[in-house]
Amino acid sequence: MVSGDCDLLVVGAGAAGIAAAREARSLGLRVRVLEARGRIGGRALTDHSLGTPFDLGATWLHAAQSNPLVPLAEAAGVELFDHDSVRDSRVWMGGRWASEAEMRDYGAAERAWHQAVRLAAARPGISLADAAPRGGFWDATLTHWEGPVIAAAEARDIDLGDYLATLLNGSNLLPRDGCGHVLGVLAQGLPVTLEAPVERISWAGRGVRAEGPFGALEARAAIVTVSTGVLAGGGIRFDPALPDSTMAAVHDLPMGLLTKIGLPAAGEDRLDLPPFGGLERRLEEGERAMTFVAWPFGRDHLQGFAGGSLAWDMAREGDEALVDLAFSELRRIYGARADRALRRADAVLSDWGRDPWALGAYAALRPGRGGAREALSAPMAGGRLMLAGEACHPNLAGTLAGAWLSGAQAARQAAGALGMPAGGSSSA
Repeated sequence: MVSGDCDLLVVGAGAAGIAAAREARSLGLRVRVLEARGRIGGRALTDHSLGTPFDLGATWLHAAQSNPLVPLAEAAGVELFDHDSVRDSRVWMGGRWASEAEMRDYGAAERAWHQAVRLAAARPGISLADAAPRGGFWDATLTHWEGPVIAAAEARDIDLGDYLATLLNGSNLLPRDGCGHVLGVLAQGLPVTLEAPVERISWAGRGVRAEGPFGALEARAAIVTVSTGVLAGGGIRFDPALPDSTMAAVHDLPMGLLTKIGLPAAGEDRLDLPPFGGLERRLEEGERAMTFVAWPFGRDHLQGFAGGSLAWDMAREGDEALVDLAFSELRRIYGARADRALRRADAVLSDWGRDPWALGAYAALRPGRGGAREALSAPMAGGRLMLAGEACHPNLAGTLAGAWLSGAQAARQAAGALGMPAGGSSSA
């Protein structure tokens, strides 16, 4: 049972919840964090069953130059590696690898694709698919990359303005021990209660009351950091119900899905791919595919990614379907060599689509629903009830940085509502 009241209740111990708790404590608030899972980290989970760290969820610290987690991780002694410095992407053309000249053409096509998409921003409310060029040799491949692979959703389901607002700039850093490890380090010392799912939040009075299998806990204010998938599915019952504007924003920001698989090497064969070697294939319009990153840090596993509708199909069909898909993709290139080089039986898979505390990977804005991220993070009850998380951030959505900044901002707003000084603490 959870006992004792507090100033601020934080629901969820992912990046947003950890940031909110750290910021609130730095402002002098008594804090309690309730986490449904038996671990902290949320959608950042570092698995070790392959013998080395493997991130099943969040993997990179994107936009490193403006990412608040970078200086915090470095100050905590976490080793970060610049993935961009060693990128070596290869593209399968259906029978052979792309030549150097074709890769240069691919790069030029990418620049032209982005220019066309930016020019289309003059047409508000359209989807990324409406803006993306079609018919060019590389166009379908680029749209697949920017939609399902990067945004975890189909281009037709992504608002163009939001896509442009959330484009990431700067370096992409990899924590050698995993993003889950980073959050674990930054959560040390916080008052987190695990395996304490919140089922009901009452916020009609002057305070907030949370109820669940743990019992009940009362606070002066609350920050709820669960995903839009959990909110849309009624995973927490609010009394009174959340405002119509908030729920509209929840439904305008449905969860996308990016699923990962780790395939360990069976022997010495590394499939002629260097450490961090990227692997994709050229696609025709309407095709779907997986992409891969080989042997990160020289470790003996291959990482595969499936996004958007393909990932949701795999979530419905089950783990074996995803393993089949990964080997099917690799056999296109390597034939039976793929089966000999990788251990199918020891594959490790993410499961965010079926995880009841996530129900997806990160949120994508529906076309024409601009302003939903701001509406989702709008204070309720004068700031006594707040939502926070990656879906709330207008520029770093879908990232740990966005979740972290959203959680810290919500804590400052809650502190202000409670009459505490809420000025720009940087201690989160």
